[in-house]
Amino acid sequence: MQAPKKAAPPAVKPAPAAAAVSSEEKIIAAIEKAGGSVRKLAQNDDRLEVSFYLAGAAIKDEHVALAKGLKKVVQVHLARTGITNAAIAHLAGFTDLEQLHLENTAVGDPALAALKGFSKLEYLNVYNTQVTDAGLAHLTGLTNLKSLYVWQTKVTDDGIKKLKEALPKLNVIKGW
Repeated sequence: MQAPKKAAPPAVKPAPAAAAVSSEEKIIAAIEKAGGSVRKLAQNDDRLEVSFYLAGAAIKDEHVALAKGLKKVVQVHLARTGITNAAIAHLAGFTDLEQLHLENTAVGDPALAALKGFSKLEYLNVYNTQVTDAGLAHLTGLTNLKSLYVWQTKVTDDGIKKLKEALPKLNVIKGW
């Protein structure tokens, strides 16, 4: 008599692989860990807004560097942070940037010099910064710039006049 055949053990299914985390998801996680946020502009618009302004003075230049590698960034909020002119170099890949908030930071003229390649920039806020007329001269090639806030800076009426000669459609807000 033959021994009954044993049933073969059930096939072991490998555990499902963890979903791969994209490099963009890693960047967003690092920004959020630092106190910033990354949001889509709208449900049907995958362009991004990167914001650190609620994190305050604890945000430094190296935190801005965390955003490198993100695509479709059109708005960056760095207001009321501890950034310096060096932070702007970390934005170099954001060629679609339309809005930049630098108010209440330590930036000055070198930051504006670093903006030369941001041809799509429409809005720039440098309220309560170290920006002077020399800094404004760096903005003359930004032909899409529509709004510039210079309240409580070292900018003079003469500097504004020269900038408006180069960019006649620019609305410069210098205070109340």
